[in-house]
Parts: sequence; structure tokens; C-alpha cells
Amino acid sequence: MEAMKKESLFVMAPNTTEKKNSSVKDEIRMEEWEMRPGGMLVQKSNNNSHTLPIVPMITVIVNFGSSYHNVSISSQASFGELKKMLAGETGVHPEDQKLMYKKKEMDSKAYLDVTKVKNGSKIVLIEDITCRERRSLEMLKSSRLHKASKSINHITTEVNSLTHKVTSLEATSSKGGIVSEKDIDDLTEALMTKLVEMDGVSVDGSLKLQKTTQERRVQKNIETLDMLKLEIGSSSNGSKLVAQTATMQQQQQQKVEAKAEDVTVDQLQVVKQCEAVVVTTKWETFD
Repeated sequence: MEAMKKESLFVMAPNTTEKKNSSVKDEIRMEEWEMRPGGMLVQKSNNNSHTLPIVPMITVIVNFGSSYHNVSISSQASFGELKKMLAGETGVHPEDQKLMYKKKEMDSKAYLDVTKVKNGSKIVLIEDITCRERRSLEMLKSSRLHKASKSINHITTEVNSLTHKVTSLEATSSKGGIVSEKDIDDLTEALMTKLVEMDGVSVDGSLKLQKTTQERRVQKNIETLDMLKLEIGSSSNGSKLVAQTATMQQQQQQKVEAKAEDVTVDQLQVVKQCEAVVVTTKWETFD
């Protein structure tokens, strides 16, 4: 029985191996096939066995005014790429170029091979004056906005510094400290200068809102300084009034004392005169 078992095992082993090999081969074969969207099973292409196709270069002849330019470019390039290459040779900005092929203007997104441009094909370049002027105006506007933005940001930084000084003076005054009128006048003059600078800046859109915000900040600071100056002036006038009152009282006291002294002197003179009269009016007696 043991011998029969061994023989049966020996016979079954090769069958198991064959099944495993067949299943592995089936898996390998399935990896070589792929299912297309339409449901068709096709063999996969081996990308490693094929190299990328070489895109041929072509030379096109571009006529610009009285000059001709031979441009070597990929046959699968777009007219936009051709415009960029022509910008370096002609000095015409790509956005100002019109490329005409077979008397038809070509779109920048169109491709040379799709429009049947071949080696030696002739293309006409026309400069679009209207487009150039429009682009120049946009560049000028952009430059002005950039300059205005820079000016507003610079003024904002200075206004922040002046606002901090105004807040410091206000805090000193609220705590009973001494605030100089000269400091208030200097800050007011500096803030007025910033208003004049902002008035000379021409802005649009979001910059206009930013400018208006800074103008309101400056005006609020000036109002705060005016209130501080009024408070200093009222306290100064009060001190002057107290001093003047004290002086007047002192002067009145001196006058009263002077009058009292005058009265005393007059009384003494009267007494003396009376004594003189008494002396001179004695009667002589005769025995």
C-alpha cells in the first residue's frame, strides 16, 4: 500500500506543475492584451521597442515689408511660436504681428503642419498699428497705476508714523503731561503736506479706495491736533487769568496800603498844626 501511495504521488506531481505553468502563461498572455473603449481586445503595444518619432524641421520664408527672413522651425510648431521667433528678428512684438498664409490671417493657436505649411512656404508678416497703439496705451496705464500704487504705499507708511506721534501726544495730554504747541503745529503741517501729496496722485479702482482711507485718517489726526491745541490754549488762558487776577489784587493791596500811609501822614501833620496853634495862642496873664 505504501508503494502504491508513493507511485500515485509521483504521478500527480507533474500534473500539478503543468497546471501552474499553464496558469502563469495565461496570466502573461493576458498582460499582453488590453481592452479598448469599444470593447475590443487588442494586443498591447510595446513602447520600449519603439523610439519617439523625429519631428522634421522646416524653413519658412517670411516677408516683412521690403525684407525677407528665413526661419527654421519645427513643422509641428504653432504660428504663435513663429511670432515669438520673428519678434527677435524684426523687432515687432508678437501681439502686434499678423501672419498671412495664402492670403489668410493665421491664428496664433493654429499649427503649421495642420495648415499645410511646408518647407520653403512663404508667409507675410504685417504689423498691426492699431494693436500696437492699444498695447502702448495699456502699458502706459499699467505704468501709471504702478507708480500711483508705489506713491500711495509710501504716503501710507509716513501717515502711519505721524499717526503714532499724534496718539503719543494725545496720551501725554490725557495723563496731564505738558504738550508743546510747536510739536502740535509741526505735526499738523506734516499731515497737511501728506494731504497735498495724495491730492496729486491720480488713481482708479482699489487704489482710489485706499487713497480715500488715508485722506480720512489724515483729516482725523488734524482734528485731534486742533482739539489738543484748544485744550492747551484754554489752560494757558486760565493760568494767565489767574496770574492777572493775583497781580491786580496785589496792586490793589499796595494802593490801599499807600492810602493808609497817606492818611497817617496827613493825620500827623494835622496834629502838629494843632499843637502849633495851641502853643501860639496861649494868653499872658498880668498880676
